[in-house]
Amino acid sequence: MSTRTIRIALSKGRIYDETAPLLARAGIRAQDDPESSRRLVIATNRRGVELIIVRASDTPTYVQYGGADLGIAGRDVLVEHGGDGLYQPVDLGIAACRMMVAARKDFDYRLAVHQGARLRVATKYVRAAREHFAAKGVHVDIIRLYGSMELAPIVGLAEVIVDLVSSGQTLRANNLVAVEEVMPVSARLVVNQAALKMKRSQLQPLIDAFAAAADLGRARRKAAR
Repeated sequence: MSTRTIRIALSKGRIYDETAPLLARAGIRAQDDPESSRRLVIATNRRGVELIIVRASDTPTYVQYGGADLGIAGRDVLVEHGGDGLYQPVDLGIAACRMMVAARKDFDYRLAVHQGARLRVATKYVRAAREHFAAKGVHVDIIRLYGSMELAPIVGLAEVIVDLVSSGQTLRANNLVAVEEVMPVSARLVVNQAALKMKRSQLQPLIDAFAAAADLGRARRKAAR
C-alpha cells in the first residue's frame, strides 16, 4: 500500500448503505457501486482515498494487519474479533440493533436461570455469548451456528439463541421471544494504530469528518422523532 493512499474497509449490504451518506458528508463518494461492481478496490472522488470491499467479519482483520487504514464494523463483529490493534474513535450510530437472548415462547428462561440450569446456546457470537452468561454466573454449552439461528430452539438443538434483533419479525414468525439484552449494537469507525501514527496528517481529518457526520446524522434522527 502506498504511504499516501488511504484505504477504508467496508462490507456490502446494510453497513455500506448506511455508511454512504456519512461518506458523502465527509466529502467522499465512490466512483463505482459496490453492490453491482465486481471490483474489490473502488476509487473515490478524493485522490488518494480508496474503498476496499470485504466480508463484514473480515473488516477488523484487514484494519488490524494494515490491509486497510480505516474500516467500519458493527460492535458485534468487533467483540468477536477482540479488537486487538484497533483504535475505535467514533461510534457512528448507524446499522443499529440489539444483540439479544431469545427462546421459545413456552420456555421459562428466567426460571431456568434461577434454578441454575445448564443451558444450550446456539449462536455465531461465541465470545459475546460466553462473556454474557459468565457474567451472570450461568453455565452454558455453546453451539456455534452460522445461520438460521431461530431454527435451533424449534428443533430442540438449543434452549436459547444469541443473535442480532432489529424489528423482531423473524423471532415472532418462528414463535420465539427476546428474553434478555446482551448489548446494543451499532457500527464503529476503526483505525489501524500504526497507520494513525504514520499517516496522522491524512487520517485525523477523515476521523474528524466521520465524527462530525455521525453527530449530524444523530441530530437529524432525533429531530425526526
